[in-house]
Amino acid sequence: MSRGNCRTGITRWISLVAFADIGDRITLHAKALPKSFEVSGPEAVPELESDHNIMWHAAMKFWAPDTALSMQLDKHLPMASGIGGGSADAAATYRGLLMLRAAHEGQDAPRDPTPQDARDLLEIGADVPMCVMSDPARVQGIGEQISPVPDLHPYPIVLVNPRVQVSTPAVFSRLAVKDNPGLDPWPSSFEDRDVALDWMCAQRNDLQDAAIQDCPAIGDVLGALARHGPCRLARMSGSGATCFGLYERMHMASAAAEAISAAHPDWWVRVGRLNGGKRAAPQLIRSTT
Repeated sequence: MSRGNCRTGITRWISLVAFADIGDRITLHAKALPKSFEVSGPEAVPELESDHNIMWHAAMKFWAPDTALSMQLDKHLPMASGIGGGSADAAATYRGLLMLRAAHEGQDAPRDPTPQDARDLLEIGADVPMCVMSDPARVQGIGEQISPVPDLHPYPIVLVNPRVQVSTPAVFSRLAVKDNPGLDPWPSSFEDRDVALDWMCAQRNDLQDAAIQDCPAIGDVLGALARHGPCRLARMSGSGATCFGLYERMHMASAAAEAISAAHPDWWVRVGRLNGGKRAAPQLIRSTT
């Protein structure tokens, strides 16, 4: 069993990627023929069970076609919400399949990822390789250039989605300028949480203004985050519509999440911590029957 965590980004061509202890849960069993896939949870929708699901793509790449496999997705993240939930689910599926294969072959530990694995994961989705790592990182290119950021502080975080799906192609089409300058020089270390936050506050998400044009509710979410806390940083994640707020203390984040939920009961609001949970590693549960 493995947990697919969600991604938050301050991004365009270079991204600072971090993972929160908020996510979906995936359970894999080496049983049932033909391959089966069930979806449950508060964010489950029928279309997730189709063979176009990104988890199916991972299973087709990394599991023998004539070998039994059952997958269950306990869905807690909104679909198409800009926090990499689907990519994290595919990454968790990949890690779980490696562990199942090792158990099937009598190995004590799964094999290390191969260069071909890396190419296949990137083909499944540009965000999947970084989600396989599930560690803070600077990501460049189309997602294949990943540099770990090992000292990022575990900031309390509030995630808010206004229950509106945003079309990534539509957001890109609205970009007024497509050759924006790069981010400021990266700090030598992210260990000092205040210095790191000051640096992050000076950066931008080049897709944010374009996304707000397509979905004005994103501006409402950013305003709600900025009003509660005190919130040190409020930004849109990825191409939206989910936004995040970073806070100095967990009680501040919890109070902000409670206030936003009360004012907007139709929004999806969650509170957690960046890098605050156990790394999203699979856990092998052996049947005793």
